[in-house]
Amino acid sequence: MPSVTHDDAPLLADLMPWSVAPPRLGRGWPTGPDATSLKARWDAFMKAEGPDREALLEPTRSRTLHSAVGQLPGHSTGTEKLFRAAGPCPEPVRVLCAPFDEQWLIPDHRLIDAARPELWRVADEHQIFVVETPEAALLATSLLPLVRPGRVRPLHRRPGGGEPNLAPGLLEHLRDRLDRPVEPLDVLAWTLAAVRPDLTVPLTGDPELWARGVESGRRALWLMRRDGDRPKLPGGRRPYVRAPLPSRPLTVEYDREEETLLLDEGRISPVPPQAWDYEVAGVKVLEQWFAARVTEPEPGTLAAIRPATWPQTWTSELLELITVLALLAELQPLEQELTSTITATDLHKAGVLPVPEPTRRPASVLDGHEEGPEGQLVLL
Repeated sequence: MPSVTHDDAPLLADLMPWSVAPPRLGRGWPTGPDATSLKARWDAFMKAEGPDREALLEPTRSRTLHSAVGQLPGHSTGTEKLFRAAGPCPEPVRVLCAPFDEQWLIPDHRLIDAARPELWRVADEHQIFVVETPEAALLATSLLPLVRPGRVRPLHRRPGGGEPNLAPGLLEHLRDRLDRPVEPLDVLAWTLAAVRPDLTVPLTGDPELWARGVESGRRALWLMRRDGDRPKLPGGRRPYVRAPLPSRPLTVEYDREEETLLLDEGRISPVPPQAWDYEVAGVKVLEQWFAARVTEPEPGTLAAIRPATWPQTWTSELLELITVLALLAELQPLEQELTSTITATDLHKAGVLPVPEPTRRPASVLDGHEEGPEGQLVLL
């Protein structure tokens, strides 16, 4: 097969044309590593009145106590203005706050500067969000991603796994070239395995290479989503708590020779160097995860309401995160010089590219009613 220029691989932005900027909260306190603290923060916010409530909100140009906004799609929360709001905390939902850092969010539109309702409308158990990072690496998650500043590309344009967010005709073209079934999840898996730093995605017509890439990408996808069976390292390599963690650890260090994670006097081992060294956008994932749980917030703010001691659930999450990072680091990349044998030029000739402009915009979702400001019905 003739050689193909390296830069004729199609762009991710053309293969998955609909993308959305990640939600922008505007304040940190509606998110946190444990849901109980979020409910306590909400209660403290509701008990405050007047200027005290305003200060606790941490108002911005987009959100004040007098902002009129509707419910987030899929969530039944109050829509009265916050200056007179009352009632219990909306049930927190799991979100991806940073690479590999699953936390909780109070899903109240009045607390979020830019919620991106189009993402909430398609966020369900069928959805997978692809998240671009500053180094052009891709993350995949089943949770609503808050990771900034990259774009978010949902795999599906509609709830229930309907209408893949893929260039129209791409699946059919790949099926013809590969002479095998190709599903939207296969394209996503291949993309995770093959994407380049410039966010081009070389496509192959070689069925064996395609199968290897899809297999590798599906494993990465399983590890990043962390749903279903829990990942485990082989016996003897599984991390355990060797010395109890203190009630509130303040520092995290790594002993490379002993393969041990040190949280003050607490010890977890074995921790493979690949897990400790795992970075996204130049930041060590484990260090960032730990800092999100121990960094002292400003006194008197709602963020200062947090667990008095280190919860056991955080230890369990840390052990699983170490496992996930170690297993991801073991994945073998595809050939370094993988070239696109199904090029952007080929896709143009086949009529797959350019994609129609409507595919770059959200699909019309009319399946549910959404309550607007002050209880008014929103017409979608």
